[in-house]
Amino acid sequence: MNREKAALLSVVSNSFLITVKLVAGILMHSIGVISEAIHSSIDLIASIIAFFSIRKAAKPADDDHPFGHGKYENVSGFVEAILIFFAALLIIYEALKRIITGAYVENLGMGIVVMLFSALINSVVSFYLFKVAKKEDSIALKADAMHLLTDVFTSLGVAAGLVVIRFTGINILDPVIAIFVAFLIIKASVDLTKEALKDLTDTSLPEEELKEIEEIIKSNPEITSFHKLRTRKSGQKREIDVHLRVRRDANIVEAHELSHKVSKQIIDRFPEANVTVHIEPEEKKEEK
Repeated sequence: MNREKAALLSVVSNSFLITVKLVAGILMHSIGVISEAIHSSIDLIASIIAFFSIRKAAKPADDDHPFGHGKYENVSGFVEAILIFFAALLIIYEALKRIITGAYVENLGMGIVVMLFSALINSVVSFYLFKVAKKEDSIALKADAMHLLTDVFTSLGVAAGLVVIRFTGINILDPVIAIFVAFLIIKASVDLTKEALKDLTDTSLPEEELKEIEEIIKSNPEITSFHKLRTRKSGQKREIDVHLRVRRDANIVEAHELSHKVSKQIIDRFPEANVTVHIEPEEKKEEK
């Protein structure tokens, strides 16, 4: 499955980058580089969570989960957001300690190379994850891709800071850059939390998708009107429920066939949708 392979790729790349960054950060005495190692460590945990949540979400519906397991992806996205938020707090704490006790950075050339290499690797993996997430409509993979994209910018920021330190000798810039990185991470955490909670709290589908569903319904002349259109998202699956009104003289066979027709039209547009159609006779017109 593409989603599982993409999640596994993220686990492998994060594991590799953690080792490289941590070794470089320790040798350099750089809190900025070590903060990036911490960032990647949290990304690794998030990637592992995403991998297992995607496997769980792919399981078919059962007695305990009649609507499937799609919400596991949303839970994964929420947990990942919380993890990177606490990682950011840890980075800020360590950076402030370094500002108070004094900062000294060495082997700047190695740090610059490591950060640029990390940015390159994460750019490639993030691009691939975004591509698969869009194709598979996976919130867990999208969250993972966003983590890695944040890592790209923070790595470039640390690299730029190390270049400045090399030319100016102002070592205190190292923890200052780490704090800047942490605030970027916090912003990513807030954005991910909002997106994950949106589906966990059964928010309706986006307005553009609702309009598409309404247009599909209206394209069937047999339907006189519709109401009680209810939608929500569960992982990559969409739950769509709607009441359709037909002529009062329509027979039960026609009504049954119409419900299947409309369901198929919606599923053709949203392949992972679960569609429930209720057929009702149109309301009686009031006699004057």
